[in-house]
Amino acid sequence: MRRRLVALGAALLVGSLLPAPASAQENGDRPQGATLRVGLQQQIDSLNPFLGYTLAATDIFRAIYPTLTTYSTQDFGVEPELAERWESTPDKLTWTFHILPGVTWSDGQPVTARDAAYTYNRMMTDPAAATANGNFVENFEQVSAPDDSTLVIRTKTPQATMLAIDAPIVPEHVWSKVADVENFANDQMPVVGSGPYVLTGYRPEQDVTLTANPNFWRGAPKVSEVQFTQFKNSDAAVQALRKGDLDVVQKLTPAQFDALAGEPDIKQVKGQGRRFYEMILNPGATNSENQPIGSGHPALADVRVRQAIDLAIDRKALVDRVLGGYGQVGGGYLPPIFGDYHWTPPQPREFDPAAANRELDEAGYTRGSDGIRRTPQGEPLNFDFVLHGDEAADSQVGEFVKRWLADLGINVELQPVSDNQLNDRTTAGDFDMVISGWSANPDPDYVLRLQTCGARPTPDGNGTPDTLQCDPAYDELYGKQLAEFDPAKRVDLVKQLQSRFYDQATGLVLYYANSLEAYRTDRYNGFTMQPAAEGVITGQQGYWGYYGAEPTDKAINGSGGTNYTAVAWGLGGLVVVIVLVGVVVVVRRRATADDRE
Repeated sequence: MRRRLVALGAALLVGSLLPAPASAQENGDRPQGATLRVGLQQQIDSLNPFLGYTLAATDIFRAIYPTLTTYSTQDFGVEPELAERWESTPDKLTWTFHILPGVTWSDGQPVTARDAAYTYNRMMTDPAAATANGNFVENFEQVSAPDDSTLVIRTKTPQATMLAIDAPIVPEHVWSKVADVENFANDQMPVVGSGPYVLTGYRPEQDVTLTANPNFWRGAPKVSEVQFTQFKNSDAAVQALRKGDLDVVQKLTPAQFDALAGEPDIKQVKGQGRRFYEMILNPGATNSENQPIGSGHPALADVRVRQAIDLAIDRKALVDRVLGGYGQVGGGYLPPIFGDYHWTPPQPREFDPAAANRELDEAGYTRGSDGIRRTPQGEPLNFDFVLHGDEAADSQVGEFVKRWLADLGINVELQPVSDNQLNDRTTAGDFDMVISGWSANPDPDYVLRLQTCGARPTPDGNGTPDTLQCDPAYDELYGKQLAEFDPAKRVDLVKQLQSRFYDQATGLVLYYANSLEAYRTDRYNGFTMQPAAEGVITGQQGYWGYYGAEPTDKAINGSGGTNYTAVAWGLGGLVVVIVLVGVVVVVRRRATADDRE
């Protein structure tokens, strides 16, 4: 995550001694039925669908906004969603999507092809609106809606991702009144969606409340509300689960997951993760105008140094000692869950400190009298390593890396910072080494694009980069895979891309962690997992987990557990309460995050 809050909208500051404010859960408008309470350990970067991109935000977007297609719960296969069918011309340049009739927005207005056309055209013409998902429309030449049920998209060149446009579609009648997406004031934005749930409440750093949409075209959910409650760390979330104050907890540490074994009324869920965990080495960051940015150490611009550092990383030790065995050793860019696209280096840079030292010697980075290596120009190899301050895994990885690089004559200073500080520093190139990671989609295009020259931040700080590399050879392969419709040929190109990225060593993929979750069986069952084998409840490619949840009588009758949000409220100082109807926080997008969809 890399964002800073810029607008608070219609807000009321209240002291900690005052009672909790009325919300959808506490006033007469509370829907009858069960509330599914989900613990979050990641900040929501933004609830603006044009800006938000972290896993926490996109998880919410998928529950409230439509997309043209979605992914099956069985195996991530493409399925119709707002578009009930589609076809393309033989040259693959013009695509026609036929919109499902009878779908309405939560304010009663019909959802039409014109909403989709508006959304994509806004992203094509407004740089701020392209912040989160601009890659999907970069190759679009023209988008039109000749009638309410027909969407026509013409691309500049053939684009193999046309059935994987994962951008939320917004209501034109709401967003056409918004002149400034990037600095949009909250009190100007009605919360209008068409998914199984509607946004009804948000309290910064506390919770987000979604209420069931009775007019959802697939049928109303069985769960009346879904409340996402923010926790600073997973220990507190686990205790809330044990006490019955939460129903689902995600992002468990291995120790927490193991400790829940045998707990009454709690079921563990271990799924294959969609996320890769990486260490970025600043390659000499530049912005989209090729202007140098940031404070990266000049030695890291040398690929030989980056590859030597990679040789000093014991990935197996990280999987065993940081993940407790719940994960796989990293290598290629795409996690093993995406079997076709996953790539393993045929000749990996395995843990070999002696070889790493030899490479640095041969490259001219000799040790000084203090044991620290220096560049040929005499600058010592002192690197800062920026970490998420509230992530236990970051702290552990940092200590291992510091010790391993000390054996190479490289001094590492660990710098744990807040999420927002890490985000800002990464976007600005203000780091030597930094922890990052992304949740990949079934179609790999989004994360592949993060490594292109075009993904680098603009001079004013907008953009969605990852490692800030700019490699023409990588870009050429990226363009080829985007235009390739033969599945086998595209898979081969994607693997070539991963091979090239691996050779450049700007992002060292350390491991792929399993997704560790747990839920209360006395309150819920019937969660729809995705994928069917080794699947998960939260962070899906769709809304299936929350939509399929089936409450027990205990959940419906409200017995068991206290209002954890009210408890958290009572312990807080001054907080910000957002008026429920028509209000969403806007956070400025500045670049990448550690958990993007």
